[in-house]
Order: sequence, then structure tokens, then C-alpha cells
Amino acid sequence: MSSRNGRNTVMVAGASAGVGRAVAHEFARQGWNVGLIARGEAGLRGTIRDVEQAGGRAMAFMADVADADAVAQAADELAERFGGIDVWVNNAMVTIYAPVQETKPEEFRRATEVTYLGQVHGTLAALKHMVPRDRGTIVHIGSALAYRSIPLQASYCAAKAAVRGFVDSLRSELLHDGSRVRLTMIQLPAVNTPQFDWARSRLPRKLEPVPPIYQPEAIARHVFKAAHDAPRELWIGASAWKAIVGNMLIPGWIDGYLARHGYRGEMTSVQAQKNRPDNLYDPVDTDPGAHGRFDARATGHVAAADPRWLKLGLAAALGVVAGTMLFATEAQGRGEGRREGRRAMLDRRSTPTRARPGG
Repeated sequence: MSSRNGRNTVMVAGASAGVGRAVAHEFARQGWNVGLIARGEAGLRGTIRDVEQAGGRAMAFMADVADADAVAQAADELAERFGGIDVWVNNAMVTIYAPVQETKPEEFRRATEVTYLGQVHGTLAALKHMVPRDRGTIVHIGSALAYRSIPLQASYCAAKAAVRGFVDSLRSELLHDGSRVRLTMIQLPAVNTPQFDWARSRLPRKLEPVPPIYQPEAIARHVFKAAHDAPRELWIGASAWKAIVGNMLIPGWIDGYLARHGYRGEMTSVQAQKNRPDNLYDPVDTDPGAHGRFDARATGHVAAADPRWLKLGLAAALGVVAGTMLFATEAQGRGEGRREGRRAMLDRRSTPTRARPGG
């Protein structure tokens, strides 16, 4: 992986705050050229400053990822300036906090255009430059909610699940073509980002992520590593592992648990501010940095796992449980068989012998 001037080049979509901003900073720390796509001018300026102070070279594009032509143009200009694109990180998202029946059709459409189609547009733009060179890695920022939806965020959960379906289809196509372009999807836990003060909400109290909460920099380190190793998927945080695996095993029980506790878990006890600005259609053009308001509750380190190994461990554990149950069942059967044999023997001994005729 190498672009013009001996530096690698990454494009980060959704780069002005939160995870995207931390990812841009992490690549810059490693000396990369960093392309930045975001809608807000103030946030982009702050990210450019972060990248340059960290030793990277920045090129920013004020664009909406829902606009496929704008994303493609940004990719062309970045590749022209730096000699190619080595990694593309699809991260931009918007969401609506509201029950399904209180969410408008146009709001579902907008969340889909950004959170799902934004990743499709970024991928198409990246493939245009990576496929002819037969190299490059596209990183899709997902969520545990791609596997296990929660109440009050149907638009976001559905969009992340759609990204997962899209990536799986594309992966098979690239394998069919013998392409060396790589795809990886990273499923995130709760992260301390500004989105909880930007997201459109119809809930009565202020929003919060469902704990445990992790700092964006902890996520960014895993994103950078995944860009090199390209695991099929990477699940970050034990909370994400439990949500995904739990949904595979006991989805009905989790439905009921979320019905009882999910609403309360997504809100603080503080009353929501009425008519606050949100970023569904237009950016909240401030420069908050990568972090949200949960620094006191957020952890700076988090473990990540390739789910192949988690699934092998789960399969082994289930095998042990199944084997133990089978052994217990067989032992019980053998015990019952011995008891039946003893009862039959006693029955034969206690039954009077019938006298033979003519005896």
C-alpha cells in the first residue's frame, strides 16, 4: 500500500466529529494523507487542523454522502492529488430517536440515504480507483445494531443491517472476480460522540448511549488495524459480542427484555431541550471534536475480536454442553435400563410357577 510521495492515502467519510474524526486523527498519526468528507464547515476545519498537527496531510471536501456524484468527485480529486486511494472508511450516519409510528416516511428515507446509501456511494467511488490497481481496503463502520435492533432507532438499525447485506454481496462478487480489493465491516459498541446532541429526537428526555461507553480513540485504533488486516468482520467490545451472539441464540427473550428496559436505557433523567437543532438534513455547524458529553463515563480502551474465533469458542462451549447433556441422558437411560432389569428379575422370582397338567 503506497501512494505518491511514499505516503498512503485514506478517505474518511463522516470525518468532522465522533468516530470519523478520531479515525482521521489516527491515520494522520501514522503519517498518512487523509481525505475528509463531511457537511459542516466548522467541523471540517477543526479536523484539518487535527490531521496536520498529527503529521498527516489533509484534503477536505464539504459534501453530503447521500449525493453520489459529490462523493465520486471527491474520490477523483483525492486520487489525483495523492496518486491513488489505499483505504476508504465509510462512517457517515444520521438517525432519528422516535417510535416507528412517530417517525415520518421522509425521515426514514433520509436516514437510509445517509447511513446506508452513503456507504454504497463511498464504496462505488472507492472501487472505481481500487479495482484497476487491484488493491485497497474499504472499511465499513457498522454497529452491533446491524444484528440486534433496539426500540426507538428503527431507521438506524435497519440502515446498518442493510450495509451488512450489501457488503456480503459485494464480497462474493469480488471473490468471483479474483480481485484483491478487501472489505471489512466493524461492528461498534456504544461510543462517546456528539451524535446524542445532534440526532433528531422526539423522546422526552436527553439521549445517551447504552453503557458501557467507549472513547472514539479506542475505536479508531481498531479501525486502523483492521484497515491493514482486513478481517471479514471485527466486533468491538464485549457488549457488542453479547448482543450479537445473544440475538443468535435467544432473540425472543431479548425482544421482551428490550420492551421492558430499552426505552429507559436510551435516555437520561434530564428533560430534553425543545426545538434544539439536529443534523438530519443540515449540519449543526460547530466544532465539538471527537467526544460527546460522556467523558466521565467512557473507557479509553476496548477489546476487539474476529467473530470467527468467537463463533469457534461458542461452538466449542455448545459442544461441551451438548456432550454433557447427551452423556447425562445416556447415563440416565442406562440407569433406568438397569432398574427395569432388576424389576423384571424380581417379578419373575415372585410369580408362582403354574403346575403342569398330569403332574
